[in-house]
Amino acid sequence: MFIFHKIQHVVSKSMYCPYCHNTETKVTDKRDAGKLTRRRRECLKCEKRFSTHELVEFSELKVLKKSGKRELFSKEKVRNGIKKSCEKRPVTEEKIEKMTEIVEKKARLKKGHVNTTYIGELISKELKKTDKIAYIRFASVYREFADLSDFKKEIRSLINGRR
Repeated sequence: MFIFHKIQHVVSKSMYCPYCHNTETKVTDKRDAGKLTRRRRECLKCEKRFSTHELVEFSELKVLKKSGKRELFSKEKVRNGIKKSCEKRPVTEEKIEKMTEIVEKKARLKKGHVNTTYIGELISKELKKTDKIAYIRFASVYREFADLSDFKKEIRSLINGRR
């Protein structure tokens, strides 16, 4: 059995049969395996079957910094910020990775570019749902708490269920 492996962008030109090069195929089965999608296809001309493995490629996401400078979105920076806030807290690596994925996914929904404020709000929201202490840690740096009164205000809003 011939298996055709092709990594392609989800919005590709056209899929073609590796046997007869016909561009008309139909998907008979689809399975997601992590970041890859395996599709079993059948050629509508020669009726032979083959598999493709497709990988989603993301376009570059630009981040607009407070200084006005633009740089590429860094999933690693998001992960590190979350991880630092969760140090010595009962938050698993899997949960940190899940929060990182959610932040990246939501940031990519914005077209063109995102600003650091938006990314900070996304991280805050995920930490707040996961661990209130990690949230306070992140907020104190992200919102640049100046003194204890800033901590008190934020803790009060958490206790009262606001924000």
